[in-house]
Amino acid sequence: MRDLDVLVLGGGAAGLMCAIEAGKRGRKVAVIDHARRPAEKIRISGGGRCNFTNLHSTPANFLSQNPRFCVSALKRYTQHDFLGLVEKHRIPWHEKTLGQLFCDESAKDIIRMLLAELEQVRGTLQLETEIKAVEKPDDRFSVATSRGLLQAKSLVIATGGPSIPKMGGTGFGYDVARQFGLNVIAPRAALVPLTFSDANKALCGRLAGVSVDAKVSFQKTTFREGLLFTHRGLSGPSILQISSYWQEGKPIAVNLVPETDVFESLRDARGESPRQDLKTALGQLLPNRLADELSDVFSLKGRLADQSDKVLRRAADHLNRWQLTPVGTEGYRTAEVTLGGVDTKELSSKTMESSKVPGLFFIGEVVDVTGHLGGFNFQWAWSSGHAAGQFV
Repeated sequence: MRDLDVLVLGGGAAGLMCAIEAGKRGRKVAVIDHARRPAEKIRISGGGRCNFTNLHSTPANFLSQNPRFCVSALKRYTQHDFLGLVEKHRIPWHEKTLGQLFCDESAKDIIRMLLAELEQVRGTLQLETEIKAVEKPDDRFSVATSRGLLQAKSLVIATGGPSIPKMGGTGFGYDVARQFGLNVIAPRAALVPLTFSDANKALCGRLAGVSVDAKVSFQKTTFREGLLFTHRGLSGPSILQISSYWQEGKPIAVNLVPETDVFESLRDARGESPRQDLKTALGQLLPNRLADELSDVFSLKGRLADQSDKVLRRAADHLNRWQLTPVGTEGYRTAEVTLGGVDTKELSSKTMESSKVPGLFFIGEVVDVTGHLGGFNFQWAWSSGHAAGQFV
C-alpha cells in the first residue's frame, strides 16, 4: 500500500498539470492511468502538432450551465502563462490562424515537457493501471487498483470524458461523481461532424471532399471557418464549432458565400452578361462541383436574362441562407470533446474541490466546461489543473 498526499486519476493534460503544481508545493503526488502511454489526446491533437492554447482565450470561448464558473481559473493561469512554460522548455511554436498556437515539430514536445516537470517535482506516473474501486472510509481516499492499494488525502479526477474511445476515453469520472452524490449534467459529443439522412446525405456524399469558407449559424450563434462535405454529412471547423450549440431536431443555417450578397451579384451579372447561364454564374461564386450540384438540386438553370428577381432571390437564399436539419452527429467516435459533465454547482470555482466531499477534486474535460475549437479545451485543462494543484 502506498500512502500519498495527492492521487490524480488520469494522465492527460489536466491531470499532469495538477500533479506538477501539487509537487511544487512539496506534496507527495502520483498520477495513474489505464493507458499504455500518457497524454494520448495531446499526442494526436492538431494533426500531431498539438494546438496547445489560443492567444485569444477568454471565458466567452467556453460553454457551461454556469458560464461564470471558468472565469477564476482562466484568470489565474492564462494562455500566456502556459506559453511561458513552453518557451522555458525551448519548444518552437507558431500561430496558425485565429490565435491558435501549435508546436513547430511535434505534440510529443508538450508531453515530454510535462513529464520533465513532473519528474522535477518528484511526482510519479504509473501507467497500465486499472482502477477497481474508489472509497473514502475515513478522512483519506482508498483506491484499489490492478497494481495494489493507494491511499491519499486528496483525490483528483482528471479522467476526461467518453470522446474518442479508441484513445481510452470513458465515462469513469462521471461514475465517481455520482458515487459520491454529485450531479452530472448529461454528457454528449461536441466538436463533432453533423450527419444527415435521405436527400441531404446523398447530396453531401456526392460532394465529399469539397470544402468552402462558410458562415454556419444556429439560432443566435455563428461561426465562420472552413466547411467540408463528407459521405455522412458536414464537417470542418465551422461545423464542429456549431455542433456544440446545435439542438436535435432543429435546423442550422449555412452561408456558403459569406463575403457576397448573392442576389446583388446575380442581378449585376444579369445586367452585364444576360446570355450567361445561371449555373455558370453560380460557378463564379462557388467551387464548380458545388455549383453544379446545387444548380441541379434547386433547379437553378437557364440564361440569366430569363430569370426574374424572384428566382435570383431563391438562388441567393440557397447560397446565403441554406437551411439544413441534421439527424445527429458522428458521436463520441470522432468528437474532439464531451459537452456536459460534473455539475459546476457541486464544485468550487477557485479550487475545483467538491463542496460535498472534502478532498475530492474534478478538473479538465470531466467538468461541465467545454471550449470552442482552437486550443481552448487545452487551456481549460491547464487552468483547471493549475487551480486544483494549488489546493490539493
